[in-house]
Amino acid sequence: MGVADRFLSNATNKIDAKGRVSVPSVFRSVLARNGTQELYAYQDFIFPAISMAGAEILERFERQIATLDPFSEEANRMSLLVHGGGIFMKLDAEGRLQIPDFVRDFTGIADRVTFAGRGDHFQLWEPAAFEEMQARARRERMRPA
Repeated sequence: MGVADRFLSNATNKIDAKGRVSVPSVFRSVLARNGTQELYAYQDFIFPAISMAGAEILERFERQIATLDPFSEEANRMSLLVHGGGIFMKLDAEGRLQIPDFVRDFTGIADRVTFAGRGDHFQLWEPAAFEEMQARARRERMRPA
């Protein structure tokens, strides 16, 4: 993965009256370079955020599930998170995403969305939740050992 193929930084954009939000151009550039047409959007496993990436991340999760006993509790939990907590989404011709209830209900997003780069994927956050989580991560990282 080259430097230009990573999702970096963050930006906050308004949701329009039709429920659409513009994806930051730097993120759209990464998607275009990677040839990503459809985005797999899933409820993050730790944060109150929606994680988004190309279908390859879903395939990675499914390979991991395939290594487990299909009747095990672990395999079923993982499938519930990956399959039951995910949808496919597409950008429109202007580079916007429709923000469905699936996203709003999980994140608390109302009228603005913070896009946060996470290297091989990006996330959709409610802006205040993102600011608080980033500040908390910074405080915890800076604690003396």
